[in-house]
Amino acid sequence: MLTDGTGGNPNGPGSSGDSLLEELNRDEESQENTTVDDDINSDDKQAWINAQNWEPDPVEADPSKGSRYRRKVDILGMIVGIIGSKDQLVNEYRVMLAEKLLNKSDYDIDAEIRTLELLKIHFGESSMQKCEIMLNDLIDSKRTNTNIKATIKHQPQPEQRDLDVSLDNLNATIISSNFWPPIQDEAVNLPEPVEQLLTDYAKRYTEVKTPRKLIWKKNLGSVKLELQFEDRAMQFNVTPLHASIIMQFQDQKKWISKNLAAAVGVPVDVLNRRINFWISKGVLAESMGADSADHTFTLMETMNDTGKSGTIDGGCEELLAGEDDGERSVASVEDQLRKEMTVYEKFITGMLTNFGSMALDRIHNTLKMFCIADPTYDKSLQQLQSFLSGLVAEEKLEFRDGMYFLKK
Repeated sequence: MLTDGTGGNPNGPGSSGDSLLEELNRDEESQENTTVDDDINSDDKQAWINAQNWEPDPVEADPSKGSRYRRKVDILGMIVGIIGSKDQLVNEYRVMLAEKLLNKSDYDIDAEIRTLELLKIHFGESSMQKCEIMLNDLIDSKRTNTNIKATIKHQPQPEQRDLDVSLDNLNATIISSNFWPPIQDEAVNLPEPVEQLLTDYAKRYTEVKTPRKLIWKKNLGSVKLELQFEDRAMQFNVTPLHASIIMQFQDQKKWISKNLAAAVGVPVDVLNRRINFWISKGVLAESMGADSADHTFTLMETMNDTGKSGTIDGGCEELLAGEDDGERSVASVEDQLRKEMTVYEKFITGMLTNFGSMALDRIHNTLKMFCIADPTYDKSLQQLQSFLSGLVAEEKLEFRDGMYFLKK
């Protein structure tokens, strides 16, 4: 993945992690500011409400864990109650954390570390182990990235061509894939200079971390671009696919959709969705070709060509993974569960064929009883219900009066 090393996207996907940290710290901050607030706001009505709501700690309460601690536990308890179980909450947070880390363009994870430490207090270290490994991957990536770039200064560099990209412009996030949620992997053809850059980086990584090798997820990360036109300059922070699309216009100012899709390595429908970003920014113009299925895209060299007034100079437009068409870098918890539960679909179909109809509890207990070999059935009742609801939506099952039937 490509990053520009200039800082993360505060508005990007996964920013809700900061809100979680704020919520976990809210009680502590409010307690620390109580004295100041009371001096400034002497509203008798509010003071009376506060007095009515006050309750002393029970006699058996741990003095080191007063009402502030219990309130934070209650907040997380409510979230667990809404989601269904502690494991589901941890999985949801893990997906959210992965999405946020994969869209970072630097290695600043101080807020994420603080949030993780607070969650470890409530859920235990074992539950948050995978999240901790994910954060350690970012720390190790920063160290490895520095070591690889340090080797550049001690080796003679070949003369660079105009289109070559310096290794200094690449920051890599190197992950331990076994401990991360499933990563969305989409094919994309990057420009030749970028492909060469990734090859050089991977070669240096192998020299530093022998015998390890890198497998690039080329659709992930962010690319910082500056597009220079006859009358303006525009800066963007976009996904690798968006960058690959616009860089095809360096040598050829006009493309037909099917040819451009082949050059970038994506289906035509995906190209038509993603290229709308550049059209909306006035960088490209779209027109219909002779064939209604073919769209022609043309690079707009001047603002007069775009039909828009004003200029964009120095500002940075951002479009990161997960902000376009609701697509994400990481598979959602629902998608992961659907994939894991697919192996049990035949068991469920067989049970309903034999028994005609079954309640949720009975299906759950039967799976636990008979699915003891690999893969062992270890899902919760809520996870099974979610999977069965998906089968109902696909019209494979029917649900009536609390019972599941095969769709006739």
